[in-house]
This record gives sequence, structure tokens and C-alpha cells, in this order.
Amino acid sequence: MTVVDGVGARDMGLEQRRELQEQRLCGLVDRLLAAGGIQARWLRDCGVRGGRDVRLGDLHRLPTVGKRDLWEHYPYGLRAVEADDVVCVHGSSGTGGRPTLVPYTAHDLDVWAEVAARALAGAGVTRQSVVHNAYGYGLFTGGLGVHHGATRLGAAVVPVSGGMTERQVRLIQDLRPDVLTCTPSFALHLGEAMSAAGVVPTSLRVGVFGAEPWTHEMRVQVENLLGIRALDIYGLTEIIGPGVACESFESDGMLDIAEDHFYPECLDSDGNPVPDGTPGELVFTTLTKTGMPLLRYRTGDVAALSTPVSGQWRRMTKVLGRTDDMVVIRGVNVFPTEVEAVLLADGRVSPHYLVVEDRRQPARPELRVAVETATADVPRLIDDLRGALRERLGLTCDVRVVAAGAVPRVEVGKTQRLVRWVSGEAPVAGLE
Repeated sequence: MTVVDGVGARDMGLEQRRELQEQRLCGLVDRLLAAGGIQARWLRDCGVRGGRDVRLGDLHRLPTVGKRDLWEHYPYGLRAVEADDVVCVHGSSGTGGRPTLVPYTAHDLDVWAEVAARALAGAGVTRQSVVHNAYGYGLFTGGLGVHHGATRLGAAVVPVSGGMTERQVRLIQDLRPDVLTCTPSFALHLGEAMSAAGVVPTSLRVGVFGAEPWTHEMRVQVENLLGIRALDIYGLTEIIGPGVACESFESDGMLDIAEDHFYPECLDSDGNPVPDGTPGELVFTTLTKTGMPLLRYRTGDVAALSTPVSGQWRRMTKVLGRTDDMVVIRGVNVFPTEVEAVLLADGRVSPHYLVVEDRRQPARPELRVAVETATADVPRLIDDLRGALRERLGLTCDVRVVAAGAVPRVEVGKTQRLVRWVSGEAPVAGLE
């Protein structure tokens, strides 16, 4: 837990916590102005000459930063420190082969370890824990972020990274970890591999899963398959990686935000603030980062924020989807997670599915859904799913049952749940 003048930031009253955030915002603005660059120019264009010119209540009047700004100033255009102060670089995928690169200072790594440790502690990780870390290590922040947090707590980490499923099954058998960390889709894959091998993971008690949107229905599938409690963790390279927010045993399905380091907002499509409890695009201001501090970064992730409560971190819902993943079919807005919620609520459906936005006929776009199943009564399943999807989404979907194993699996990275299809061959056999 962050400690400021001997007082835990979480335990502060709302006014005291807001005062801390205001102080850190002031320092952030001063750092940006001193560094120069586009964020400094935007601030000066708004009449900001120093940190004391900006309060939290003024943020909505200031410009936002987006991923395109990072791409256009690739590789280090938003760096706010000298090159000698950068101790590592992380990145995420971009367009045209250009990743989104983010420089980290030693201070940033310390903050990262702190918030990741805080997140894992909320999941019950202690010095006695063994953490089987199957997030990828490398430019992707998942593996190293969890590693930083677990070692800060004194836990033992098995840094197995992604892939090598058979080896992972063997390591879980032999090392008997109590904590599993990976993407939720890989957790499903790993659980199926253990089941096929006749392995019962009796040592595992909790999983901390993130890096992709996943629903309550997928949580149930993972928990039943692995016999664990499944919790959600949230982060992104541009902000800090895993540890920005995390679900705990006491957070009632919401995720606690490390708001002493990352100030959250939620905006509508026009960039206006939405009321607490209303879904919108998450925007974060990095109050304490130094390598590449960001003022009002638009994440593209859709969620809702809770109303601030004294003695409790600000909370957010699970990510409901991404602004760039939203599909518009005949005027109806659909997130893939809404489809998932319907599919995985039906016990006959495998957790492997694919949503296809079919625009081969632009005048008549369709939403196709490929599912795997073990049921023999395929026609009835299709009818039931069509009806349930129509009730949930307000439109008719073309549901297809495909052969077991037809939907692509991944051992490394995130599972692709949405395909946009404008021409060419079907992404899965049976969807023609």
C-alpha cells in the first residue's frame, strides 16, 4: 500500500486523497511543461503555464492523448526524460509493423512493482505463495509486471511465460503453485490440457487473469475447469502494465484502481464525461510516471466507474469491450463480450467461439457466430442460440456449429474473438 506521511493512501478520507492527487497532478504538469513536446504545447495552448494552473476539476477541459499520437511520434516522441534515465522499454502491437513503445525509468519500475504487488496481495498472494506466471515475457508487459509485483511481495515465481503447454502442465504438477497468472483464454486452454492428461490441479486456489476482455460466463467456465477462484487484473503498456486495477476477494466483482498513481475518467464518444455507473471510454492520467507521463490518455477500453468512497479505492467494472472492437450491424452496436455472455451461459457450448463481422455484401452486413459443441442435437442448439442472441442484441445472428478444434487456439498472446470479413476465404471452415 502506498504510504504518504505515514498514512495509507487507501485509508485517507476523500478530501485528503483528492489533495494527494492534486499535488501529484501539479507535479505531472510541471514535468510535461519542462520536457517540451506535444503535450507541453497543448497545455500552453490552453493557457497552462505551470502545475498550479490545473486542478482535477479542470481536466475535462484539456486535450486527450491517444495511441495515434504515440505512433505519429514513434519511437520516443513523448519521452519526458533524458535517454540515460531510461532503464527499459516495453511495447504493444501497432499498425504497419510499428509497435507502441513506452520508455520506463527506475522510478516507473518501482511504481509498477508497488501497484502490481498491491493487486496480487488483494488476490491473497503472500511470501508463502508460488506464482505460476504464464503471461508472456518480453516487450509485452504482462509477464514482467506480474513478476515485479510477486517478487516485491516475496513470493516465489515460476517464470514459464506462454506456450509449451505440456511443460506447463508438468510444472504445475511438480511445483504445486497456488496462484496461476495468464490470459483467461490461455487458462481455458491449460485447463483443457490438464483435463485431457488426467491431471487435477489441486494446489491451485486462485487465478489472476487479464490482457483481454472476458465475461462472468467465462469466469464460471475457468473456475469450474480449474477448481479455483478467478480474478480480473487490468493494465496497459502506455499506463504501466498489469496493476492499474485489479479485482480482489472483497471488491464485489469490481476492480480496485490504483488511483493514487493513475487518475481515472470515463468519457462518451464525443469526449464528454459520463456519470458514475455509466459505461464509457476509460481515460487515465499517470500522476507519478516519469519516463513517458501521459495526461488524459484514451485507452479505447469501455467500462464504468464507481462513485468514490472513503476508505476504498475507486473501482471500475470489468472491461466491457473496446471502442475499436465494437461492431455496428444494421444500426445495432455490439461488443464481442455481449455475444460471449450468451454463448457461455449455455452449457452445451464450448468456451471456444469466433464472432465474424461479415461485410462481403456491404448493403447487408451480417454477424456470424461459430461455436463448438459436444451435443448431438445441433439444430436445437442453433435455434436456442439464435433466439438468445436476438433477445440480448436485438438482431438475428447467423449461428454455425463447427468441428471441434476448428476455432483457432493460441498458446501465446491473446485469443482472437472477432474477425472482420470483407472478402476471401472463411476464417473457420464451416462459415462459408
